[in-house]
Amino acid sequence: MTDPVDHVARVAARQLTADYGPALVAQVEAALHARGSNRPPTRYADPVSIASLIVSIAALAWTVYVDLRRRTPTPSSDVVARTVRVRVADGGDISQAERDRIIEIVVSETISADAPRE
Repeated sequence: MTDPVDHVARVAARQLTADYGPALVAQVEAALHARGSNRPPTRYADPVSIASLIVSIAALAWTVYVDLRRRTPTPSSDVVARTVRVRVADGGDISQAERDRIIEIVVSETISADAPRE
């Protein structure tokens, strides 16, 4: 399997194209490619920065989920989302509602990515 963070970020981007435009998928790909760099975005208002925010939240959500899973086999999405929300206190120039929606989508996909495949 590919990196779960990459997978989650890609799926979240596809779900958010109605809000941020079809170019978001390519911008998330670019953000994933640049993920190893030490240049965090300074703002999240433009679509490229939204893509970076999605990738950052995906990485954080995966880390939080794995940490919580060590304590309980199936952490609830509410607990994972709440923990991510606390750690992502600033969403840049996007509203709290937009940030929370991105977190909800990413957390849902994070948990789905770890579900056993049939």
